[in-house]
Amino acid sequence: MTSSLYNGTVIHKRFKPKVHFFKYRVFSLLLDLSELNQLDKNINFFSYNSFNLVSFFDKDHGERDGSSLFEWVKKSLIENNINSENIKIKLLCYPRIFGYVFNPLSVFFVYDHQENLISILYEVKNTFGEQHTYIFKVENNNLLQHNCTKKFHVSPFIEMNCNYFFRILKPSEKISVIIEQYQLNEKILFASQDGRRVDFNSRELLKSYIKHPLMTFKVISAIHFEAFKLWVKGIRFIKKKFKIKNNITFEN
Repeated sequence: MTSSLYNGTVIHKRFKPKVHFFKYRVFSLLLDLSELNQLDKNINFFSYNSFNLVSFFDKDHGERDGSSLFEWVKKSLIENNINSENIKIKLLCYPRIFGYVFNPLSVFFVYDHQENLISILYEVKNTFGEQHTYIFKVENNNLLQHNCTKKFHVSPFIEMNCNYFFRILKPSEKISVIIEQYQLNEKILFASQDGRRVDFNSRELLKSYIKHPLMTFKVISAIHFEAFKLWVKGIRFIKKKFKIKNNITFEN
């Protein structure tokens, strides 16, 4: 199996209008979507589409209705003229822990039959239950860089007139995902996630859980706690202007 676990850290640093920083430890799954049923059978403490200590549900991603994630990615590729034949898809995300998860960012890596990376889908969620996916066609490089305008309200303390700059390492022994956000050519936010790979087996999964107990509850708690600290610092609250459910845009 090619699915993996990654133990690492998440960092956020805000530069404007006031400096704000936080860092916490996390673990992520890199799931080969074709291996989910096998992982469900072979890995203790892990289940696919059913409750366990650690689990993964199709309905947390894609159409968010429990339908096939593989078919959702394939359909998205076809609609944007990207090769969808004989592809392999891996998803970097947080798991559910005791049935709960919030994924601010999930990343789909799409490979062709020769294991060349051909597309990346950045799936961004906010705490209002909404989602936007940015799709990029890529060359088979280890360090990938993408730019696009912000199209989705995430933080209530950052306006929409911004640009994203993504930098990401193709998953191997390490992962690194960096997002920098710019407004009027000034960097206002740096966010990153890094991690080191371990095998996805029962022992390593239990070790990762013990290192990061109740991690997914900590993620959503940290988001609200840090938002409260930003409010205390006097940073202006920006109201969301419209509601979406699940948008997709293809980026050049």
